[in-house]
Amino acid sequence: MSDILSIVLGGGKGTRLFPLTQSRAKPAVPFGGKYRLVDIPISNCINSNLRQIYIVTQFNSASLHLHVGQTYMFDIFSNGFVEILAAEQTFEHSGWYEGTADAVRKNFPHFRTQNPSYYIILSGDQLYRMDLRDLLKNHVSSGAAITIACTGVSREEASALGILKVDKNYRITEFMEKPGPVKDISNFRTPREIWNDENKDDCYLGSMGIYVFNAKAMEECLDNDLTDFGKEVIPAAIQKLKVNGYIFDGYWEDIGTIKNFYDTNLELTSLTPRFDFYDENMPIYTHMRNLPPSKMNFSNLTQSIASEGCIITNANISNSIVGIRTIIEPGSSLNGVVCMGADSYESETQKAQNAEARVPNMGIGRGVIIKGAILDKNVRIGEGCRIGVDDIARTDGNYGHYYIVDGIIVIPKNTILYPGTVI
Repeated sequence: MSDILSIVLGGGKGTRLFPLTQSRAKPAVPFGGKYRLVDIPISNCINSNLRQIYIVTQFNSASLHLHVGQTYMFDIFSNGFVEILAAEQTFEHSGWYEGTADAVRKNFPHFRTQNPSYYIILSGDQLYRMDLRDLLKNHVSSGAAITIACTGVSREEASALGILKVDKNYRITEFMEKPGPVKDISNFRTPREIWNDENKDDCYLGSMGIYVFNAKAMEECLDNDLTDFGKEVIPAAIQKLKVNGYIFDGYWEDIGTIKNFYDTNLELTSLTPRFDFYDENMPIYTHMRNLPPSKMNFSNLTQSIASEGCIITNANISNSIVGIRTIIEPGSSLNGVVCMGADSYESETQKAQNAEARVPNMGIGRGVIIKGAILDKNVRIGEGCRIGVDDIARTDGNYGHYYIVDGIIVIPKNTILYPGTVI
């Protein structure tokens, strides 16, 4: 499928995922113990034999460049690539990307060299597994200029999504971006014949932020000053082009907020998660680190995930994710914790220097108790720290060495919590 270009939208500043995006682009945020968010759309492309992939981003892109460069290396026979296009100054454009559509428009000189027949636009902050070939086949057979992948949602879920109104032939007749909880959108209910299910009388179609454009239609739709696909380009296109909906009935979750990120991570630890990584036919790819297996010494792990390279000693861990290279010292307890791990191990010399400087070693020290928190990479949690244990009001805000977002305690990357700290 060399005539199809896949474009992953890396998003803007990632304010909804702050402070996890404080020093990295949103697609580079670690997920599930060993992955990055960008691995999801890239893996869906690779599994669908779509191997000409661009990632468009502009904020804090260094770690994203490093991850993609170390992970996605196609051989010379596949004619494939994964390339990051950060905002750049040219004689035609000197400013930042002003929105999702503007990011695509400003990169047309790169895209046109591939002479594509179709563009597939993907988001970098969603969790799903889709055979994109079926979406493309549906698009071609329908004769549409644009196809929007959509999924059934409740009225409550519809508040924060783009909502589609379709006829019985799946043609989209109207589009509304994030209507909120108060606005009357009853006329957007999906026709019963679409579902053939009596239990879906009050069901709406939410846009997944996945679009297929004919190349000519993309050029036409962006030959203007419109900057955003959802808010501007799609509503305008519906008025003059055939725009169809493609209904996806599998698992899909927007993980662009701290609460969704936290809940979606922990859902992976359940006995039967709605999304699991144990699918050999459609794997999720990531950087191969060649780390040793994790070692559990006299520890209890319940409904938890431990990634490679961890050393866990005499600890109690439940309903948690333990990221790569995490060191957990004796007597510690984790409950409802998303721990992202570390970028490297510390040598004995470095540990001696830590002791001399009275700085905790990287990882989780002795006798630490943590509940309901996200620990970003390379944190140092000193002996006897208590995080989220005491029954205190979790008021959202910046508290210096930690944040509370959506009631969840977030310890930023590289933070040092000295022994005995109570949060």
